[in-house]
Amino acid sequence: MTVSLRHITRRFGAATVLDDISLDIGDRELFFLLGPSGCGKTTLLRLLAGFYEPDAGELWFGDRRMDGVPPHQRNTGMVFQNYALWPHLTVAGNVAYGLEVRGVGSAEKEARVREALELVQMAAHAGRSPNQLSGGQQQRVALARALVVRPDVLLLDEPLSNLDARLRLELREEIRRIHDRARITTVYVTHDQKEALSMADRIAVLHAGRIEQVGEPRSVYRAPANRFVADFMGETNWLAATLERCAEGLLEARTEFGMFRAAAGAGLKAGQPVWLGFRPEAVRIGESPVNGLAGTVDHVTYLGETEEYILRLGPSVTVKALEQNPAEVRCPGAALKVHIPAGDLFVLPRDEA
Repeated sequence: MTVSLRHITRRFGAATVLDDISLDIGDRELFFLLGPSGCGKTTLLRLLAGFYEPDAGELWFGDRRMDGVPPHQRNTGMVFQNYALWPHLTVAGNVAYGLEVRGVGSAEKEARVREALELVQMAAHAGRSPNQLSGGQQQRVALARALVVRPDVLLLDEPLSNLDARLRLELREEIRRIHDRARITTVYVTHDQKEALSMADRIAVLHAGRIEQVGEPRSVYRAPANRFVADFMGETNWLAATLERCAEGLLEARTEFGMFRAAAGAGLKAGQPVWLGFRPEAVRIGESPVNGLAGTVDHVTYLGETEEYILRLGPSVTVKALEQNPAEVRCPGAALKVHIPAGDLFVLPRDEA
């Protein structure tokens, strides 16, 4: 089932929470809505579910217009952050609830409940009550309850945020596995970048009620559309620069620390003030004639598999660098030369900061 939002606006009083949102979600896609608290992502999810209606715009599921259609007629499945399981029903009873509301016969109901519990690996716990389950098990039951009705669109509202770090990692893999088997169009809300990067087919990054960028996880991380996306998706070092040359797919930019080369971006021209951005993990230890930086180690944090350096380039400029599997001990005050591969630099107009 495809999902299309066309110029959707939603207000609460004087506040515009969703501002002219247009978005297309593909059939059977695992699509993430990602952004900080208050960006509008949960409002957008609840609008898809029918809990809210847009003040302007159109919502389509396939060729059927859905704005104005009540929630129970949309055939969506919803998984909430807090599980929302009935404490007086067994696991099987919770999963069967939506089928009972739909008037499904007992034989078919029993078969579909068993199928849904097997899909989430909870069939052995069918007779238990929710308070006998761990948080991760309860979330699996909530997912089975949403899947058992065979929804056209599955909606997940920060389903892992109440779990500890280990369980979050386990259930990331489980949700991806379940999606790959069920092949239901799924919209997943989160503020956790790692969840989105590790699970999504595509991501929409939201900020202040608007979509900043839509793309596959790798492209959003490595080629952010602006500084907000770059900083939200992960740590980023920034150097102010001026473009000296932009031709033949390459550009040269001058910073106070020397010249840098990078792949040319669309719409950039010589003489333009820009930001050069690069991730800490993109920094390579060692001297290079291209994109080199020389500084002094300001601070060192040993993290086992990596060493994290704060490298001071000037009185008010520092950059962060990560070294994988460090073999050498570098102390604060030591001189250090590094470089950044041209393919790991992103260049953004400075007026978009």
